[in-house]
Amino acid sequence: MRINEKQLDLVDKQIKRILASGNYYSEVYKKAGITGVSSPEEFEKIPFTDKADLRNAYPLGIQAVPDEEVVRIHSSSGTTGKPVIIPYTAKDVDDWSTMFARCYEIAGITSKDRIQITPGYGLWTAGIGFQAGCEKLGAMAIPMGPGNTEKQLQMMIDLESTVICATSSYALLLAEEINKRHLKDKIKLKKGVIGSERWSEAKRKYIANELGIELYDIYGLTEIYGPGIGINCPDQTGMHVFDDYLYIEIIDPVTGEVLPDGEEGEIVITTLVKEGAPLIRFRTHDLSKIIPGECSCGRHYPRLDTIMGRSDDMFKVHGVNMFPSQVEEILGLVDGVSSEYKIDIAHDESKNRDIIMVTAEAEGRVDFAVTAEEIKRLFKSKLNVTPKVSIVSINTLPRSEKKTKRVFDHREE
Repeated sequence: MRINEKQLDLVDKQIKRILASGNYYSEVYKKAGITGVSSPEEFEKIPFTDKADLRNAYPLGIQAVPDEEVVRIHSSSGTTGKPVIIPYTAKDVDDWSTMFARCYEIAGITSKDRIQITPGYGLWTAGIGFQAGCEKLGAMAIPMGPGNTEKQLQMMIDLESTVICATSSYALLLAEEINKRHLKDKIKLKKGVIGSERWSEAKRKYIANELGIELYDIYGLTEIYGPGIGINCPDQTGMHVFDDYLYIEIIDPVTGEVLPDGEEGEIVITTLVKEGAPLIRFRTHDLSKIIPGECSCGRHYPRLDTIMGRSDDMFKVHGVNMFPSQVEEILGLVDGVSSEYKIDIAHDESKNRDIIMVTAEAEGRVDFAVTAEEIKRLFKSKLNVTPKVSIVSINTLPRSEKKTKRVFDHREE
């Protein structure tokens, strides 16, 4: 899916706007001799943009419009290094809400729905994005924000919320609480719009079954508007991404080579009409692939497969590269094991050897010792690493209202 003529024209205009703005990237492009773009080959020679660049340009070095055109800023939720600050114009905010409203519509959500929004508000793009899309759609927004589960459940029942928007971690916590309190017959939820972190098939099935709802993956990141740039349709054949606003590439995360549709690699996004902070060939570090062909739902937007994880989520033990998605796949094969787990990696000085400990939850009906041995066996056969395994009861590991941290590498401490 190479860049088309209309998209090329929009990128060319973006480059000229960036050069005229005198911002951080105008200097990068001037040094590289980039004055515009007229062919796919030229486009693929434009250097990648990375989060490190955005930190170097802190606080507003990537701003490409005068101050009086900036109506809002957002910041990424990362916890390391300088924050990334993204300025938005009024058109950027409106474009984002238009894309988000499309997401709701693709999920079959209408102006008659009551949408309970649990992601955080403030500098983070989540809560306000879910709300703006809801208001653009004309649905009722219930802007709860994160936490206060008692209040969440009360509002969910009293206001008869039909849609829940959440991270998968918080959706799991709510599902468990509803199950524990026997509230399932009192809630009116029909759909869940879930974003911010990848989630396992086991977690997806549990949430869908316990809440009795259809689940939709929403995609986005602060640097590129925020959540709402893509969503999967009812046919569940990948996430449609809005190519009138964005151009998607998949690259080899090591070599930077552009990969053909159907091959897994790192998602790279170009903003075609963004004004406040246009980004060309931004490396997201999210791993997925473009699904070839048209979707059975009839929509023509290109499709991304489920996000498999992040290239910077990889951890290495005994010379083996591993991703959380591989751990989740293994745990999903074992009877009675829940979607919740924790990985601790440490170095045993006495043996000069790294140790990996997997802590997983399992239902009380299964034998914990047998379950631990099965997990060890699967790790050995699939990843050629034998971890120490600890099985604990369901609900033992902490639940999160935001994203759940899974991997703790004590070798770095």
